[in-house]
Amino acid sequence: MRAPDERLLQVRLACPDITRACDLARAFADMVRHQRGYLLLEWIRQAEQDAPKRMKGFAGFLRQDLDAVTAGLTLLWSSGAVEGNVNRVKTLKRAMYGRASFEPLRTRILIHPSTSRNCRQGH
Repeated sequence: MRAPDERLLQVRLACPDITRACDLARAFADMVRHQRGYLLLEWIRQAEQDAPKRMKGFAGFLRQDLDAVTAGLTLLWSSGAVEGNVNRVKTLKRAMYGRASFEPLRTRILIHPSTSRNCRQGH
């Protein structure tokens, strides 16, 4: 066993909260990585039952929008590209607030190269 692995094992043995948090985090990462949304409700139940306080809070936050989170962990398509472009437009709008009229903002948004590239590739 390597030194970092040994150290992690020592920490996990010394602190059950860290052990539980690590186990739940790994299970959640696996669920996200392999799009296993059908496991989400059970993961939330486990986290709410015996996880450290912050992880219980995260589980409660996921429960508030359970349908959307489950869809994100299950469906093959995503609104990530749209959300990214909305975020970019809001950032540009904030940066140019009070400095120019609508036309330069419109031009800057429309000619930005990442917009057309991301839309065509479906990212």
